Amino acid sequence: MSKLPNCPECKSEFTYEDRGLYVCPECGHEWSTEESGQAENVVRDANGNILTDGDSVTVIKDLKVKGSSSSLKIGTKVKNIRLVEGDHNIDCKIDGFGAMKLKSEFVKKNG
Repeated sequence: MSKLPNCPECKSEFTYEDRGLYVCPECGHEWSTEESGQAENVVRDANGNILTDGDSVTVIKDLKVKGSSSSLKIGTKVKNIRLVEGDHNIDCKIDGFGAMKLKSEFVKKNG
């Protein structure tokens, strides 16, 4: 779990993240993640959890596979993902399909 920054106003360590903003529950100050110097390229799953290389995810929706007559079924587990730049921001290998790129909005993080 990554450490959230302390509040720049009151220096409280009890900050939390809400929809791309950091919030301080003690003084009420809100600031954007860009202001705190965090990476702009944070990849999140369908539930808003931050994904990292090596995570395991589960497909949350039946997905048609381009160039194949079969589809990727809901509940398919994918291990050891790799994050990449672009629209399809997850690189992975899926048993029965091989190498594939997925969009993070169609997966949820396991664990």
